[in-house]
Amino acid sequence: MKILNLYACLGGNRYKWNEVKEDIEVTAVELDSEAARLYQERFPNDTVIVADAHQYLLEHYKEFDFIWSSPPCPSHSRARYWSSKGGKYNVEYPDLKLYEEIIFLKHFVTGNTKWVIENVIPYYEPLIQAQKRDRHLYWTNFKIPINLKSRHFDELCQAKDELKKLCNFHQIDLSDYKGEQSKIKMARNLVDYEAGKTIFETALGIINKSKTKQVTLEL
Repeated sequence: MKILNLYACLGGNRYKWNEVKEDIEVTAVELDSEAARLYQERFPNDTVIVADAHQYLLEHYKEFDFIWSSPPCPSHSRARYWSSKGGKYNVEYPDLKLYEEIIFLKHFVTGNTKWVIENVIPYYEPLIQAQKRDRHLYWTNFKIPINLKSRHFDELCQAKDELKKLCNFHQIDLSDYKGEQSKIKMARNLVDYEAGKTIFETALGIINKSKTKQVTLEL
């Protein structure tokens, strides 16, 4: 099974996929070379590509059975919006690459390929309807369980030793990261691996069921 993991960072969503299915081929795309290096150390069997995930999706989407995309969320987040209005950050346009990818996948992905795009709940009404689960929105071509198994880590944000606690929560190590991103921001933005596991497990079940039906019809 070939999987595309876009904007991979340190692979929060990907962490437990091998517990669902061992024989998977994951291609991870991450623009930050330092984050990509740490991802590769964490998942040595994955193919890691340092590139623009948005462009890579356009050029390679047909090659995969499952696609996960987590485009950058700050320009959509309510926290950034409130901080911008308060003068902490400069105001900015929402990055509409998020919706470009949703529209693209909705209209160009065919067959049994399943896809999911994850992002924060925005400060505005979403332009395209999504499935809301906990603190995230998910746009997919399959139904995500209502009772999505997901652990909450909001209480760790702004806590004493926040970075250490978030790293323990996600089972990651950012001590050797030498890139330009904020380590706390990276840790805050990771998808809980239990949610990632449940979503992948759901997609795989649908794919397998569809393949079984096709074999039955052929017989």
